[in-house]
Amino acid sequence: MKTLLLNPGPVTLTERVRRSLLQPDLCHRESEFYDLQDEARSRLLDVYGLAADNWSAVLMTASGTGAVESMIASLVPQDGKLLVVQNGVYGERIANIAKQYGIAHETIVHDWMSAPELAAIERRLQSAGPFSHVAVVHHETTTGRLNDLTELGALCRAHGARLLVDAVSSFGAEAIDFDEGNIAAVAATANKCLHGVPGASFVVAHREAIERAASRTYYLDLARLARMQAQRNTPFTPSVHAYYALVEALREFEDEGGMSARHERYAALAEQVRSGLASRGIAPVIPPEQSSVVLRSYDLLSGVAYEPLHDALKAQGFVIYAGQGDLSKRLFRVSTMGDLHPADIERLMRAFDGVMR
Repeated sequence: MKTLLLNPGPVTLTERVRRSLLQPDLCHRESEFYDLQDEARSRLLDVYGLAADNWSAVLMTASGTGAVESMIASLVPQDGKLLVVQNGVYGERIANIAKQYGIAHETIVHDWMSAPELAAIERRLQSAGPFSHVAVVHHETTTGRLNDLTELGALCRAHGARLLVDAVSSFGAEAIDFDEGNIAAVAATANKCLHGVPGASFVVAHREAIERAASRTYYLDLARLARMQAQRNTPFTPSVHAYYALVEALREFEDEGGMSARHERYAALAEQVRSGLASRGIAPVIPPEQSSVVLRSYDLLSGVAYEPLHDALKAQGFVIYAGQGDLSKRLFRVSTMGDLHPADIERLMRAFDGVMR
């Protein structure tokens, strides 16, 4: 029985992407690798129709957190100041990165169940500024909430700050307005909505932001990575086979209709999960209209702990995900990324029926 991953990455691979891992071994100093790297960078810009004159996709061998760290450590200038918007674990992680590098920053903390409060953010921008950048998590998978980038971007523009976006769990499936959203950069990874494998991540940054980058870090120095990749080079040995898989996943992504098709597919599967669980008395934690289509959180039934629920579903071929921190006693999470289909969700619902009996 094939086990299907309903966790927020890595995802269940398609056979097409899995087969791409069996391509010939390749030295990263050969022209064939640079062709692969160039194609990945070009296709990443194509996901949102970005012009290469204004934007650059910078690859690195790291998890999504590595890409976020590179973005924060590199793109907040030495004389800059960062405001971190927190409403979950990953916003907290950004603040910890800023602290680790000694970056001047402040945090505005929201309850994990709440959306960012624009009025409170504006007050902080006015009282503690000026800020060069504001960092926010687009899809906060702590709860599945999709934070609104449009209104936040407009607010930041009015106060002279640019957005740094953690789009690790949204890139390729949720709308991001790069050109009108006051965005300096977006960090993401191959092994979530793009359906690649762990080991390849990237930052899509405005070229002006890269030109003003600081150099606080060595391995994750975004400006050096961008410069060398533009010269068909690489400073270190990348995860070649993860790049193979990323390129094949991006080809498949295009063949299937691109970002809008990926969004619609996830939305249909997420609604199938929501309605199926609702009919079984299991409610979503965040209203669907405030949630991402990528992952949603659901209340645990009274008297049912997460661990036995997880283990019983895993025995039926499904891996769900726990809540984080104190939420582990309240909720579980279900993602609809990867090689999943309506028939799989029907089987998942039957598995829930068995567990509930």
